[in-house]
Amino acid sequence: MDMQTDRVADLMQDRRFRFFEGDITINKEWIEYHIRKCDTVIPLVAIATPATYVKQPLRVFELDFEANLPIVRSCVKHGKRLLFPSTSEVYGMCRDAEFDPESSELVLGPIAKSRWIYACAKQLMDRVIWAYGTEMKLDFTLFRPFNWIGAGLDSIGTPKEGSSRVITQFFGHIVRGENIKLVDGGGQKRAFTYVDDGIDALMKIIDNRDRVASGKIYNIGNPKNNYSVKQLAGMMVELALEYPEYRAKAKKVRIVNTTAAAYYGKGYQDVQHRVPKIENTCSDLKWKPRVGMRSALKRIFDAYRTHVAEARHLVD
Repeated sequence: MDMQTDRVADLMQDRRFRFFEGDITINKEWIEYHIRKCDTVIPLVAIATPATYVKQPLRVFELDFEANLPIVRSCVKHGKRLLFPSTSEVYGMCRDAEFDPESSELVLGPIAKSRWIYACAKQLMDRVIWAYGTEMKLDFTLFRPFNWIGAGLDSIGTPKEGSSRVITQFFGHIVRGENIKLVDGGGQKRAFTYVDDGIDALMKIIDNRDRVASGKIYNIGNPKNNYSVKQLAGMMVELALEYPEYRAKAKKVRIVNTTAAAYYGKGYQDVQHRVPKIENTCSDLKWKPRVGMRSALKRIFDAYRTHVAEARHLVD
């Protein structure tokens, strides 16, 4: 129930796939009608770009929490299973070496730092869903993606800084021959997860063999792919030089520093590390992440390489 079809264009002709276009902020009765027809509901609608947290915090709250709450309540009302995408952001500035879904404290910054509205909205929804499970027997699973990456995550044709997630942002800069800006030096570390690994875990949650995932919270991430943003930028530029399609523009790229206030705005505050503890995910779901960082980046570069016309348009 997305408002656009570009990211599922390759699925539109598949007989197993059905696409319905609607707006969850307007077509509420229509949404409930479709929920009644489902066995499992995965509400993926959300704003998840840091620049928007800072510049349009109300928009983030209204969509990510308020517009999704009726979907949660419809699942309760009609006895449907709910798989809700939480986020690694809910851990905030937790100081644990690894973020544990069962015991880590969820630490957010001051009210004046509006970037936390996304994490706060998602955390509140987690708590509401947990309460519905406890009080009204909602069958749910919360899953927390840790920096999933892959081709098509965001538009690489969007040049505005902060308008997409870091991999897409950096890749767009590289194919346009633009400098890559590191916020506050780029020392922040993230554990990146290739989308195929993430989807493998999600499919096991959907399957829910022996109801193992019911009432659980799972981190879905790859602790071994823990790199700083500065390291990521260097890896991506180095890899781009190996491709004839990207080499000329990549040679023009310089990695420079900027401040968080200049890049995102005064309401931004960053987290220095975010590593998932995935023991329960691995043991319950018989799953483990397999794709290393260089392999993940190469798959992304290869995917865009196959779109020759688009690549030429971007690099010319």
